[in-house]
Amino acid sequence: MSRALHVEAWGDPEAPRIIYLHGVTGQGRHAQALAQGWLRDYHVLAPDLLGHGSSPYEPPWSIASHVSLLLDSLGSQPAVWIGHSFSGRLAIEIAALHPGLVNRLVLLDPAILLDPAIALHVAESARADRSYASFEDGVDRRFEESALHNAPRELVADDLRGFLVADADGRWRYRYCQAAVIAAYGEMASKPPPFEAVRIPTLLVLGEDSYIRYDDLLEDHQAALGDLLQVVTVPGGHTVLWDALEETANAISAFLRT
Repeated sequence: MSRALHVEAWGDPEAPRIIYLHGVTGQGRHAQALAQGWLRDYHVLAPDLLGHGSSPYEPPWSIASHVSLLLDSLGSQPAVWIGHSFSGRLAIEIAALHPGLVNRLVLLDPAILLDPAIALHVAESARADRSYASFEDGVDRRFEESALHNAPRELVADDLRGFLVADADGRWRYRYCQAAVIAAYGEMASKPPPFEAVRIPTLLVLGEDSYIRYDDLLEDHQAALGDLLQVVTVPGGHTVLWDALEETANAISAFLRT
C-alpha cells in the first residue's frame, strides 16, 4: 500500500516553493485562504499529515514517521516551511535534520514542547467521539471547542467543507484518525532538537490568547537565533489562520520580503 501523502497545491509550479504543514485534527486545505490571498507569487504545497484527510492512516505515527513521509512526498527542493501547532515541531525537526531544505521557517503558534500534563489532558480529550448532528452543528461546536475569538464563520465553514463529513450512522465527523492524533500529543511532550541546531531565519507568530504558551521557550529561542528570529503576537487563540488571518498573513508576507 502506498504511503505517499495527499498534497494540495496552489500557484505556479515554477515559482519559489512554500510548504505549509497543518496541525493535528486539521488538513492541508487549511492553507487555501493564505495561499490564494497573500502567497500568489509562490507555489504553495500543503500535505494532509499522516492520519489526516486523504493521506494514509496506518501507523507508525511517530515524529520520525511524519518527517520521513513528508520528505518522501514533497521531494528535496528547498522551500520556505510554515508549520502550525504540532507541525511547528515537525518543521523544526526537518530544519535540524536537513537545513539545506529550509530557506526560512515560519512557526504559527507552535507546539514544540508540551508540558506532559497538558499533553495527557488533550490526548485523553481526543479519545471521545467527536461527532455532530449536522455540518452546521459541527461548525458551531468548532467555535466552542477551539475557543475561537475573531474567526469569521464563513472562513471556518469553508475550511471544513469536505473535511467534516456525514458518516454511515448519519453523524458528522472529521476525516482524521483519532489514534494518530492521540499519538501526536504524546510526541509533543518529547524533547525537541536544540534551537542552536536550527539557525535559520525564523518568524514566530503567537496567538495572544492561545492555550499553548511559549513563555518557557522564548528566551532560549531568542538567545539561540538572535536577529534571525522575529516574533509577532496576533489577536485571538491557537488557530491563528482563523482568528487572525489578515494579521498573520501580513506578518508572513513582510517576513518573506525582508
